[in-house]
Amino acid sequence: MTGKPIATIPFPEHVRLSRPTTNDQPVTLSAPAMTVLTDFAHTLPVVASPDETIAVAEARMIRRGVRSVLVLDDQDRMVGILTAADLLGEKPLQFSQTHGVKPTEIRVANLMTPISALDALPFEQVSRATVADIVATLQQLGRQHALVVDRQGDEWVVRGIFSSTQIARQLGMELPILVKARTFAEIEAQLK
Repeated sequence: MTGKPIATIPFPEHVRLSRPTTNDQPVTLSAPAMTVLTDFAHTLPVVASPDETIAVAEARMIRRGVRSVLVLDDQDRMVGILTAADLLGEKPLQFSQTHGVKPTEIRVANLMTPISALDALPFEQVSRATVADIVATLQQLGRQHALVVDRQGDEWVVRGIFSSTQIARQLGMELPILVKARTFAEIEAQLK
């Protein structure tokens, strides 16, 4: 293999550091939805195993500055999502008491929302949507997060995630999202 060396130059004075563009740029409700999507084609998702403890998953969320992790099985297939709301609410204590396990023994699989209970947004529609469309969708679903899936060949892949927290930060305003209870335990917890 023969290559050509690149010519060097003296290091310039007064050099600034190039900063990556971030998703924290101000956006408007009429902006393309893609401006608020955490696109896994460009950003690695934060993942967890169903078998790891929730403490390990929570530490990873804190370290990476996210409020959710995608849960993957040992064949790299998505099986659920674990959010900060799952960890910070009464869910861990209720599970611990109901199943007679120590809080430190609770596994991700015990608290995650399985994919069978999730809705997905098709990438094709997302690519033509606005931020307002995504906000309306999150409000209608009563969810803080929405996953985007895309067909690649013969299989579906999780392409990205919308987070109401991230969208609110980019819009510079609060987003009124009333999280809907989906199980009897969640309904009971909201009534307390």
